[in-house]
Amino acid sequence: MNNSIKLFKIKGIDIKMHFTFPLILVWGALSFGLFRNGGWEGAIYGILVISLVFVIVVLHELGHSIAALNYNVPVKQIILLPIGGVAQLEDIPEEPQKEFVIAAAGPLVNFIIAGILIIAAPLLGQKISAASLLRISSTLGELSISSIFTYIFTSNLFIGLFNLIPAYPMDGGRILRALLATRLSYVRATSVAVVIGQMLSWGFGLMGFLNGNFFLIILAFFIYTGAGQEGRLVQVRNVLGDLRVEQAYSRGVRSINLNEPLETALHFTLNSFQSSFPICDEGKLAGMLPYQKLVESLEKRELSTPIREVMHTGIKPVSPRDKLIDVQMRMSSQRVDALPVVNKDSEDFLGMITSQDLNEAYRLSLAVDKAKPMVRLKEAA
Repeated sequence: MNNSIKLFKIKGIDIKMHFTFPLILVWGALSFGLFRNGGWEGAIYGILVISLVFVIVVLHELGHSIAALNYNVPVKQIILLPIGGVAQLEDIPEEPQKEFVIAAAGPLVNFIIAGILIIAAPLLGQKISAASLLRISSTLGELSISSIFTYIFTSNLFIGLFNLIPAYPMDGGRILRALLATRLSYVRATSVAVVIGQMLSWGFGLMGFLNGNFFLIILAFFIYTGAGQEGRLVQVRNVLGDLRVEQAYSRGVRSINLNEPLETALHFTLNSFQSSFPICDEGKLAGMLPYQKLVESLEKRELSTPIREVMHTGIKPVSPRDKLIDVQMRMSSQRVDALPVVNKDSEDFLGMITSQDLNEAYRLSLAVDKAKPMVRLKEAA
């Protein structure tokens, strides 16, 4: 997420705060200070307990991250959002045991924290019992050690237990997928987990609507869309398999010399279906001129402006032997529609791989996979 502010780094992992995160602190201040008539004391209480809860959220996400690093899975960053935290891993291991450990590590941290708080309670003059936890609503907003301790203990326990609900892609859903994958194929296990997760998201949404709980409605939306997106990603990975760039990239694309004027790019755009252009110098890739950059340049520059002055440089090309799924992930994360293809040894420009090429490769591979059972039946007959 680009709209995030880096706070600090732990174990080489950037901990970032999304720009909307302060909204939850404002909510905490208003909830306990205004809506509960707690005044300034209640507002301070709200900001304090919400901040402490998010310290627990960071520890929860670090649990996932450290477990992932133990399996040599790189962790991009941890993002704090108003509804919680997200540890962004480079990849989710398809091995059931690894996914189980990584998914379970987060809630395990919460249960360890709960154990530490139980041991520390007598030292702080606190008593943890079912009765004291049930009385939490009567002490909310009181700027006292007892009220803050009870709120943090209860919230921590709730985070651990709630994340174990088998609503994929929550922790419980990933644990479910890992368990299913010990008996089913990874793709089938994912499909089952996605269906269960989306069904539970409808339940969360209905509960939120009936109770006026806006948090549950937002959570339901994120679970539903997240499950669908990850389910499609696993399907794409399965279909593309080990296909390489050389099997899908466009070889007959137009390239433009870096000394040509913008007018040349405009002419090629108007007279072909190509919208992004590789910029070359004596057969070597020098840069790229995406469609959006071309439009921006035409608005601000003269048609005679040399393309070398407006092209994008420093774009990392792909090679024919790169995996299509890796290219698809890169294009998705960088939000680009095309990447240049070059010979890894000679660095000669060869062509481009576009989102359309990827879509065609996906559809054709899917069609071939569906046709295989029919071919086997005909052979058997």
